[in-house]
Amino acid sequence: MRRLVLIVGVLTIGLVIGGYVFFNGERKAPIRYRFASIERGTVVSLVTATGMINPVVSVQVGTQVSGMVKSLHADFNSVVKAGDVVAVIDPEPFKARRDQAASNLEMVKANAARARTDLSQRKRELDRAKSLVAQQFVSENDVDIALTNFQGAEAQVNLVVAQVKHAEAALNAAELDLKYTVIRSPVNGIVVARNVEVGQTVAASFATPNLFLIALDLTKMQVDTNVSESDIGGMTEGKEATFTVDAYPGQRFFGTIRQVRLAPINVQNVVTYNVVVKVDNQDLRLKPGMTANVSIVVAQKEDVLKIPNAALRFVPPRADQVGHEGKPVRTSSNQPGSSPSGSLLSTNRSVWKQGPDGELESIQVQTGISDGTATELVSGSLSEGDEVIVGIEQLRGERKASDLPPGFGSGGQRRSRDRGM
Repeated sequence: MRRLVLIVGVLTIGLVIGGYVFFNGERKAPIRYRFASIERGTVVSLVTATGMINPVVSVQVGTQVSGMVKSLHADFNSVVKAGDVVAVIDPEPFKARRDQAASNLEMVKANAARARTDLSQRKRELDRAKSLVAQQFVSENDVDIALTNFQGAEAQVNLVVAQVKHAEAALNAAELDLKYTVIRSPVNGIVVARNVEVGQTVAASFATPNLFLIALDLTKMQVDTNVSESDIGGMTEGKEATFTVDAYPGQRFFGTIRQVRLAPINVQNVVTYNVVVKVDNQDLRLKPGMTANVSIVVAQKEDVLKIPNAALRFVPPRADQVGHEGKPVRTSSNQPGSSPSGSLLSTNRSVWKQGPDGELESIQVQTGISDGTATELVSGSLSEGDEVIVGIEQLRGERKASDLPPGFGSGGQRRSRDRGM
């Protein structure tokens, strides 16, 4: 009897403990969601890029002859006109070469005159021999000798004529080199850079040295930007662009796309394209070489429904993460309608809202352009003012051990208690 009472008592205690654990054990807190409303407004799709401000036309002025810079007649920021002297190379060596070429020409011309005189003499001897052979005063051999001498004199004249032309060409080249010692501006503009000093020797043996950089017109500038291949599809001539420079913080400058260049720029397997933005610079505040942060308007929609991008990124939690008060998830049968004209770039997306019974409901929508924060709602069953889920609200103090820094989780607390013991 005592044994039976003991068994019944143990079973009773076990049932009490099991019931307590079952009804009052640890429960997962119900998930609370964060919501945002569907709004109506303007969506502007932008492409951002970094570029450099450059003159529309800039000319590098070099030298075609080698020598020492004797004088400079232009400096930084000098305003020059086409034909103005900007530098002079020491002309003395070139004058000496010109005089030598002129002397060689005179000598060759004298040889040509002597060759023509000799030709005239050989012509007379040949004519005399031909007249005497008819009277049998000379032999046929004498006529052949006279003919050979005439032909030789004629060839000598042709030779000296070629030598005269060669000497004339050498003189012209020497005079041209002497002319090139005076370096002139090829255009009207402003000297942006000067790369030489007086007394410096420049060599034009392999490549033309760059002495000056002249900008044609600094009132018309351009921004050379590199746009990634994923964004180049929206770049067309005439689109508006805005940019800022560090020299004038908080101020925006405006321009339009002048050219989308087809040549790809490949840097470490990243392909970009040069998009040229023309800019009016009448006040000359923009300087060549400034870094510009450019924003190009790819598309703009007025008075459209906007859905937060966070709602498009939201993914419902797994079933094991939902508390006892969590509601089931069901997919809405609402299907998006046909996309309107002009929305060929729209894509199908899913957003979530909470139904009247608290269950999560998936809504299929079609989206258009995005400004990075909100996206155009092209079609779907959502209306202005509808609330969609953008995330899960995390109550203060609800941090998982995995979210804490190393050493601050439950394992760290156990180790602290063990060290305290």
